Amino acid sequence: MDSGRAAVVSGATGLVGRRLVAALVAAGRPVRILSRDPAQATRSLPDAIAFGWDGRRWPSDALAGADAVIHLSGEPVFGGLLTAARRARIRESRVGSTLALVEALGSLASAERPKTLLCASAVGYYGDRGDAVLDESAGAGQGFLARLCTDWETAAAGAGALGVRVVSLRIGIVLAREGGALPMMAIPFRLGLGGPLGEGTQWVPWIAASDLVRLVQRVLDDGSVCGPVNAVAPDPVRNEVLTRALARALHRPAFLRAPAFALRLAFGEIAGELLGSRRCIPRRAESIGFTFEHATLESALAAELA
Repeated sequence: MDSGRAAVVSGATGLVGRRLVAALVAAGRPVRILSRDPAQATRSLPDAIAFGWDGRRWPSDALAGADAVIHLSGEPVFGGLLTAARRARIRESRVGSTLALVEALGSLASAERPKTLLCASAVGYYGDRGDAVLDESAGAGQGFLARLCTDWETAAAGAGALGVRVVSLRIGIVLAREGGALPMMAIPFRLGLGGPLGEGTQWVPWIAASDLVRLVQRVLDDGSVCGPVNAVAPDPVRNEVLTRALARALHRPAFLRAPAFALRLAFGEIAGELLGSRRCIPRRAESIGFTFEHATLESALAAELA
């Protein structure tokens, strides 16, 4: 089917997945993608081989003989109020699917088993930590996302007992022109209604989508990296600084403020994640010599809003 350098990618048609698949193919790595609609996935990503997937049961023919699995899929957290049903779907799409992946890897003969698992996680792992500087050695925080990420990473770590190198990517806010947080943040600014969230003093870890893709590739190729990796730029900023930078990039004002109580009324418990402070730094990425093309917020916004 393809060489032993093949990478299996879940979430391949998502925001990061599309860019990543293109980069992996350009680098000469065969890519196998998992999708609930493999025909549509093939049309979207014709250079990859698509396999049917229900979001839980991993097809053994997609995994067998591959070099690595990159697990990016998961139901959006900021897609509505955290009802019991949404909590269950979010957990199942992350923790449940990862537990099923480890089980599927265990069912393969060792010679057919991928050597590396790169599993998405999030900076929500750290909870609300104020001004504390957070590298990968910092412990887990409190709250829904912190518990979710802890369980998610624990599920992925189970592959280590199978001889698989496991990396959990604690991803910050991804800045990309084609989707995700940036277009949503830009809407109120384009309407002249932009401004800080709450007091605006909370730290916001972010990363340009292009740098995230490059970091994934670097970690994939560097067998010395294992465990958690903060996938964030080296320049976390306070929310009010992000607000001003985005306003300048869009040539719009930023004088309105979204009060914390209004955010809690609108979003419920998940508003705490918007107001929480996470001053994350990419200690692990820097220790392996990774260089960010967009190390400053201004550079990232200029590239993605051009």
